[in-house]
Amino acid sequence: MCFGFLGIQAGFALQNANASRILQTFGADVGTLSWFWIVAPLTGLIIQPIIGHYSDHTWNGMGRRKPYFLVGAILASLALVFMPHSAGLSAVMSPLLVGAGILTILNASFNVAMEPFRALVADQLPSEQRTLGFSIQTFLIGIGAVVGSWLPYALSEWTGIGNQVIAGGMPLNVLVSFYIGAALMMGTIIWTIIRTKEYPPEMHESFFADETNADPKTKESKSLMVIFKDIAKMPRTMKELGITQFFSWFALFTMWVYTTPAVASAVYGTTDPHSQAFQKAGDWVGILFGVYNLVAMFYALALPWIAKKTSRKFTHAFSLVIGGAGLISMFFIHDSYWLIASMVGVGIAWASILAMPYAILVGSIPSAKMGVYMGIFNFFITIPQIVSSLVGGPIIEHWMGSNAMGGILMAGVCLLLAAVSVVFVQDRD
Repeated sequence: MCFGFLGIQAGFALQNANASRILQTFGADVGTLSWFWIVAPLTGLIIQPIIGHYSDHTWNGMGRRKPYFLVGAILASLALVFMPHSAGLSAVMSPLLVGAGILTILNASFNVAMEPFRALVADQLPSEQRTLGFSIQTFLIGIGAVVGSWLPYALSEWTGIGNQVIAGGMPLNVLVSFYIGAALMMGTIIWTIIRTKEYPPEMHESFFADETNADPKTKESKSLMVIFKDIAKMPRTMKELGITQFFSWFALFTMWVYTTPAVASAVYGTTDPHSQAFQKAGDWVGILFGVYNLVAMFYALALPWIAKKTSRKFTHAFSLVIGGAGLISMFFIHDSYWLIASMVGVGIAWASILAMPYAILVGSIPSAKMGVYMGIFNFFITIPQIVSSLVGGPIIEHWMGSNAMGGILMAGVCLLLAAVSVVFVQDRD
């Protein structure tokens, strides 16, 4: 059921580890990087509630959620193939603009595929299995993210495929990595579509007969305007989790944008994106991102046990504190291998962020509204990323002297604030 998320996350990890590198190679600077990254949360803010709403009311030969997986996978795979080739269209417009445009399409496609996967897990599992379900999903996300993050480094170091920038284009190891990511995404999504059976509408109606507006075939429920009514009726738990999500995703987005220039400057002693040292830094950041995803993969399996022994709230708060400490430690490290220790802490937080908020949230959502509320909950993921993309560059440029590592420090503090906010969240089924 969750296997397709492995492929989605492989492509997402390739983007996270290499987008800044690609954009800087095509001419972006540290002060404007976050503005290009704004397309990721902005597309999620618009697309996910709409996809969630319509997936709640879709049923055809493929099922309810699966048609959206397939369309998103096809579009995202094509964007993964074309993004590193942005320079090839330089005769038409700037490679930087082409790259930003393809990044927009890529993120829109990821969002079309991602949102129904969250709803699918909630659809299929009873309350007592949902923490386990989202933990397994996080485990598979970790596998995909490790593969996607490590591909460029592995191809360069283990196969001899070069990482030199050639004639203003992208290194060959990055190109091949994006091709592999596209193929992996399509393959895993198709596997999930073939192997997963969804409940038909009649069975859902019998499950949700006691809930208001449960019938997915009513005319009113199919109107997009219902989304605004659902927002107005947002459960209390969702609102409280929104604060935690804001600080968590502000931190994550800042980390994704600035880790490559931060490591290149602090560890490799360069700010020139065309230098060989910068490309080595980019490959090493892929390894670091793979490390935190590898840690998250295994820590996710421990989350149900920790939550059972303590509580879901304690588990999430504890994990966020460890992650915040990991990011803050990067500010004081100037050795590439010691950064691995920092990423262990980040991985613990990442596993919890991917699983625990959803395990806490699902119990407060009407089952017949699972898709749309999962999409609305994405507001608390995308809005902080939009805020970070707008203010992150000016803060780092004017308050931190264009020191990208200052952004990593800011991200660590935000994770600690997220941990504090968990204390005030209501958690009940």
